[in-house]
Amino acid sequence: MLFAHDTEVALAAAAALVNTAPLVTADGDTDEEDLPDIAALDTFVSSWGWTGELRHDEAELRAVRALRPRLRRIWEVDEDEVVQIVNQLLREAKALPQLVRHDEWSYHLHATPPAAPLATRMAVEAAMAIVDVVRSDELSRLRICEYPTCINVVVDLSKNRSKRFCDDGCGNRAAVAAYRARRNAAARQS
Repeated sequence: MLFAHDTEVALAAAAALVNTAPLVTADGDTDEEDLPDIAALDTFVSSWGWTGELRHDEAELRAVRALRPRLRRIWEVDEDEVVQIVNQLLREAKALPQLVRHDEWSYHLHATPPAAPLATRMAVEAAMAIVDVVRSDELSRLRICEYPTCINVVVDLSKNRSKRFCDDGCGNRAAVAAYRARRNAAARQS
């Protein structure tokens, strides 16, 4: 394991949250909003195991949506700006890291109380995970998907730093395209 389990989960959750935002893709299309309503946010929160209070209202949904572009910048900027973003997120939340144990999790870090707003908890979890990435000099593990028309963010937790594509099937699309290109090249040579 490269990072502590809670760090890896927080990194993956932050990437998944960033990738829910509608963005203009490299080919000019606009993605769909993956958090269109409170039910979708509830599903996202449940699928990533977020704990603490939830308000289940439009304000909470808007706050989570507003966090996504701030987190996305972490994948797009140099180390110094990453540090500025992380420090700002932690300052805004008045984060106070503490070891906690709950549910099936052994001791891990929380830096906000369970009653903090969901977007604040998400921001601080991501920031704390990025702290570990920066301290380990591993920012190169935060990438943009290499598929030509995809702009999703990727967290490469592989041992050999080989993850190139997001989890939306881009690796399969790239493999199919490469296979077809090889097949077409072979047919032209025949």
